Amino acid sequence: MLNPITHASSRASVQRYKVEPHVIAGDVYAEPPHAGKGGWTWYTGSAGWLYRAGLEWILGFRIRGATLSIDPCIPRNWPGYSINFRYHSATYQIRVENPSGVSRGIASTSIDAEALVGRANIPLADDGVVHQVLIVLG
Repeated sequence: MLNPITHASSRASVQRYKVEPHVIAGDVYAEPPHAGKGGWTWYTGSAGWLYRAGLEWILGFRIRGATLSIDPCIPRNWPGYSINFRYHSATYQIRVENPSGVSRGIASTSIDAEALVGRANIPLADDGVVHQVLIVLG
């Protein structure tokens, strides 16, 4: 219900909604003749919350201090995804692979080809280096 794309699932719903299907509308009118029409798109608060929901709760990307954790909850049919993240002078090229077709669960994590043990908290460094992070779900 929160996902704005559901307002564009058919030609008729696109004609009724009349705003961008990739942005949460701050308003959806209920009274005729505008019932179902979106309004106040790119509304600062709702756009920010949708961005955080996608980044933190679907892709699982969370920063706490100088530590990054990635704990995705994705559709089983996603083969993976990647994120390029800049932390001060460093860049983290993050690749998440899903060879087993699961929604959750981390089988392994490595940074710069070195395996991390445990829950795979990734230490962030302001070192000017491009780091390679690989997370395999399973």
